[in-house]
Formats: sequence, C-alpha cells, structure tokens
Amino acid sequence: MNNQPPQYSRALIHLLMLLMVALVASSFPVGALITEGLPPEVMMLIRFVLAALLFAPYVFIKNGWHLPSARRLLVYAILSIPLVVFFWCMFEALRYTSALNTGAIYTTVPAITAFYVFFINRETTGKRRASGLLLGTLGALWIVFRGDLNSLLQLDINRGDLLFMIGCLFMGTYNPLIRKFYAGEPMEMMTFWVISFGAVWLLLLSMPNLGQIAWTEVDINVYLGVLYLAVFTTLVSFFLLQLGTITLGATQVAAYGFLTPIFVVLLNLLLGSAVFQWQLLPGIVLVLIAMLLVQRDGRYPQQARVADR
Repeated sequence: MNNQPPQYSRALIHLLMLLMVALVASSFPVGALITEGLPPEVMMLIRFVLAALLFAPYVFIKNGWHLPSARRLLVYAILSIPLVVFFWCMFEALRYTSALNTGAIYTTVPAITAFYVFFINRETTGKRRASGLLLGTLGALWIVFRGDLNSLLQLDINRGDLLFMIGCLFMGTYNPLIRKFYAGEPMEMMTFWVISFGAVWLLLLSMPNLGQIAWTEVDINVYLGVLYLAVFTTLVSFFLLQLGTITLGATQVAAYGFLTPIFVVLLNLLLGSAVFQWQLLPGIVLVLIAMLLVQRDGRYPQQARVADR
C-alpha cells in the first residue's frame, strides 16, 4: 500500500474545500427541517449506515477486500467519536435552540481547532494566522447577527447552546487527530472505516429507541433529508475534509468554517428565500481577509506524517 499522502495541487484542494463548505452549509437548513422526525441518534444512525453502504462498493472494488490491522481499526474507531458526538449534539441542540444560536457557536470551531493543533500536532499558530482566526470569528458572527450588536448581546444561552458547544469542542479535535494518525492509506479507505465505526457507536446509542419507532409513519421528507445528508454532508464532505487536512493542515481547513455563514446566505439567495442585506457586507469582507491571512500564512505544514501502523 502507498505510504505517502495523495498528491494534489493546492489550488485544487482549496476549490474542494469550498465545495465542502457549501455542502456543510446545506446541512443546517436540512437538519432544521427534519430534526423532529426521528430521535437524533436514530437519524444519525441511518445517515451513517447509508453512507457506509453506498461507499462500500467503490472502496472494495478499488482497493480489494481486506481488514485493516487491529491498530488501524482502533484509530478509525477513535476518529469517529468526535463526529458522532458533534452531529448528535447538533440535532439534539436544534430541539432546544435556534439555527441562529448554533450558527454563532459554530464559528468557534476554527479557533478551537487551532488550540488543539498546538497540543496534538505541535504546530504553532503564528501572529498572522491568529489574527486571521480572530477576524474570521468576528466576521462570521457579524454575518450571523446581521451586524446587530444588540442581538449578539441579547443572545440567551440555553440548554441547546451548551449542548452544541460540547459538540463543537469535540469537532475541534477531528482535524488534528486525522493529521496525527494518518498512515498513508487510501483516503476513501479511511473515510469508509471512520463512517462505519460511527455507525457502530450510533447503533449502541440508538438501541433503546429502535423498537419504539413507527417507521411507516415517519414523513417521507425525513427519509429524503437523511439520504441527502448521508451522501453529500457525510460521505462526500468527510472525504474532502480528510483530504484537505493531510494536505493543507488542520487549522487551515478548519478556517474554511468561517465561510459557512456566507454560503448559508448564498443558498438562501439561490432558493429565493431571502434577499441580500447590505449590512452583511462588512462581515463578508472580514471573513475574506481572515481567509487570506490564514491560508497565506507562509508556513504551510509538511504533509501529514505517516503514522506507525
């Protein structure tokens, strides 16, 4: 097996990161629409199982059927935990809080990731990148709150907000852990096993509820929403996230999260559910400046060190 990270041009990777952000942004409105349809852990179980089943033929036709070593399986199981916790917290939190609040809290993920990167990957942030992270957080918050300082100051912290904050703390570990534990395997192989172990954890969480659900009474739109999340915001986005992390670095990939509110605005404009508000422009400018500072830090990390198998 090739023990080196896959080689792609950085320009292509950055374009793929933009695609990833667009997919992630689409998960918030979809998730809000279907969150009451099923218990969060059951919804995520279906999502992860579907993603694994749909991806399996491609993975095993391309790479052949073989089990990774016990050590690698343990790594995949560990990598799946932050994802499971984050998505469960997200859907459970949306039962108690608003998309506005979760959007505001989600802007903390890049800074949280940078904090973990220092301890897990021994990568320092640097003044330029730190400035970018600060500007990006401010810009993203500006967009979320439409530049209304009073709305930010009047933000009521509730149970859902605290729950989603826990999810963001876990999500912040994901990129650094990928970079630390990547062992040169094909990216699709890592994606498949991480998703599969996520399904295992979710099955354990879901077992008390599975027998109590009237599956035939669940709205068809809930199933369609879960299918969309499985294919685009689980399978495709996880693959792109892992690919970007081993190439660009954990902090630089996480910084793309600052663009999420911008893409949410763009999606709403495309769907005709909103009109552009000029008060968003300062926040958009701050985010774009932040992205330039973070991505052009001048200290591209070495590609992921190949971990011991």
